Amino acid sequence: MNSVVKRVHAHMPYHLMPEYLPMILERKINLEIYFNHIALESLDRDQCKKTAREIKEAGLKVTFHAPFMDLRPGALDDRIRKASLDRIRMVFDLIPYFHPLKIVCHPSFDERYYVSCDDLWLENSVNFWRQLLGAARDGGTVIALENVYEREPRILRRLLETLATEQVCFCFDTGHFNVFSRAPLKTWMEELGCYIGHLHLHDNFGKFDEHLPVGTATFPFDQLFTALEALKVKPTITMEAHSQEHLWQAMTNLQKMSLLDRLAASD
Repeated sequence: MNSVVKRVHAHMPYHLMPEYLPMILERKINLEIYFNHIALESLDRDQCKKTAREIKEAGLKVTFHAPFMDLRPGALDDRIRKASLDRIRMVFDLIPYFHPLKIVCHPSFDERYYVSCDDLWLENSVNFWRQLLGAARDGGTVIALENVYEREPRILRRLLETLATEQVCFCFDTGHFNVFSRAPLKTWMEELGCYIGHLHLHDNFGKFDEHLPVGTATFPFDQLFTALEALKVKPTITMEAHSQEHLWQAMTNLQKMSLLDRLAASD
């Protein structure tokens, strides 16, 4: 189990840190810290710095998950884009405290919403993320753009191709793929595999985003890790469990399935 714990991150909402930090430090759990809008609005900077210092002193690694509720980075309305940028920048302002390896963000393309305006959404989205590249570069972090409602990978491939920078990678979310994608996993790996720099691992039965432990539902983890091995990518990995019980079960299952053995050790 310890070998798995060292190589993955655990999803952790920032507002729960006071409750779970002692256990995190004791068990040496690397974190993906999620900052929602409430946490950002009520943030105590001194406490935030103290938490970051304790995590660093314990030798733990950190990634961030930026807020996403109501945010539209590719919005057609420039005021919506500006509000989205202002909110996400609040997370980038915390880079000097925690020095995250990655900052996961949602591009938030949904063809049911952006009907027949792919090109305009893409132009707006590219301009949005370019405004954050300097902060990412200066902070030594990488923006990881995550699939959510995208039914197939084409629009995200176009986004990553256009940005064309090492400061941006693709975060492949297994649970979101299992619920929302209409294209097979093989297509996603062919289109976006070379851009993968981060993984969100969780499971479901293809109907709801249940965030079940790895290997307890229907996502084809064996197929995914076979593809990643062939691609020779070295992603950072987050277990997106929504309870402590599910986190430990997910790590146990990951170890039993020997999935991480197929990948070169991630830094």
